[in-house]
Amino acid sequence: MIEFPVSGVETFFWLPTVVAFLISCLTSMGGISGAFVILPFQVSILGFSSPAVSPTNLIFNIVAIPSGIYRFMREGRMLWPLAMIIVAGSLPGLLAGVVIRVTWLPDPQNFKLFAGFVLLLISFRVWLDLFSPIKTGRIQTQKSDPATNKSFAVSNVSYRLRRLSFDFDNQNYRVSNLGLFALSLVVGLVGGAYGVGGGAFIAPVLVSVYRLPVYTVAGAALTSTFVTSILGVIFYAILGQELSSARETVRPDFLLGLAFGLGGAAGMYLGARIQRYLPQKLIKLILGFSVTAIALKYILGHFL
Repeated sequence: MIEFPVSGVETFFWLPTVVAFLISCLTSMGGISGAFVILPFQVSILGFSSPAVSPTNLIFNIVAIPSGIYRFMREGRMLWPLAMIIVAGSLPGLLAGVVIRVTWLPDPQNFKLFAGFVLLLISFRVWLDLFSPIKTGRIQTQKSDPATNKSFAVSNVSYRLRRLSFDFDNQNYRVSNLGLFALSLVVGLVGGAYGVGGGAFIAPVLVSVYRLPVYTVAGAALTSTFVTSILGVIFYAILGQELSSARETVRPDFLLGLAFGLGGAAGMYLGARIQRYLPQKLIKLILGFSVTAIALKYILGHFL
């Protein structure tokens, strides 16, 4: 057993690393770092429920995500323009979310309720996309082969002021930059308050609303989460100095975040590597069950 001094968590030294590895291996395939599952694990299992759990979660993102980004770059499925749009929209919302978390959500019970509704929203988007027929109007002219990387890399990326377009798997996709920016602003606010970065919530929306293939949005979503997580930690540090009453409570547990991050780094690399071999529906099904269960537990536990 080991005790993490800042958070006061006492657990087996290997447990955070193993848990993060298993979670990140799965969630990284959909462009989610796994922080949205690791946070309730810290709160409910490890008993780390102070506001400092949010910046600790962001440290996990900073340590874990680069390996996944690197793997998606090697796979030829990194959409840099998409990542930059998400980052630009997420940053203002992220700052507002951090202020909300420190100022209005310091009580663990209220934070659990907030987290529960956020998770419920995510699960709704996942289930809706899972069971809704996809009508894109696009024609696939040739079957791609993930094993040989044939037609399984992003190509013909075109970025203009109003629209982003690219080709993948012999299909063309287009995204409105203004709509994506507005969406990123909202999820940045929620992500900053919840402690999972700005891009963690946007991947399910890109897949279910914009009908983009998960194989192309995962790298961009993880990149935006990485950038906003760095700035989120900085925001928490600044607020910790400005708000003397919160100076201790918002200080992250770097050692615990590192323990989760090392496992997450290995998991994300493996998840990005094997993503192409697994069907999207299988990933969404597992995510849908896990996120819905956690959301209902938090919401019902608040009122019962």
